[in-house]
Amino acid sequence: MKFRFALLVAAGLITGCASTPPATLAPRDNIRNFALEGRFALRVTMPGQAPQNSGGRLTWTHQNRSDRVLLSSPLGYGLAEIDTTPELSRLRTADGKTRESTDPDVLMEDVTGQRLPVSRLPAWLLGRSGGSARIEADAHGRPTRLFEDDWRIDYSFDDENSSSLPSRLTLTRQGEIELRLRIEEWKDAP
Repeated sequence: MKFRFALLVAAGLITGCASTPPATLAPRDNIRNFALEGRFALRVTMPGQAPQNSGGRLTWTHQNRSDRVLLSSPLGYGLAEIDTTPELSRLRTADGKTRESTDPDVLMEDVTGQRLPVSRLPAWLLGRSGGSARIEADAHGRPTRLFEDDWRIDYSFDDENSSSLPSRLTLTRQGEIELRLRIEEWKDAP
């Protein structure tokens, strides 16, 4: 069960100090590729079970419709690596096990028992629809809340700049899953 929960953390992919996004990064609306460093905290509350909490660090690179997410414990020990391309998704765990699927959402469901929106997360990080979302914006035109299917994403920013990237996101699904992301650094993808 602990292994499955760690993988659920990996699937969900993310509170404290922050650094400001670098000034050389393109405005939020123009970003197609990105890399980020951050922390995550995950709480899963399933009916009839005690809530489970986990957290750690993540490094995420999104480039050319492909993603690489490295998850580690708060002390930096590797937990999992997720690589997705339009053709294949692969999950490698610290114990050397590898799972693959042509659909990242199906892969996470097979591994964790939860249907998680892995394929939508890159768009959601930037406050964009991963399909048919309803997006609420603040006075600066930045996303404050996004609703898509059963998911709700809340955004926070460290400054008032209209093109700022979010520094905090909270993703929730019907009281079962809450994932908090604290993005410490945004970078242009290599």
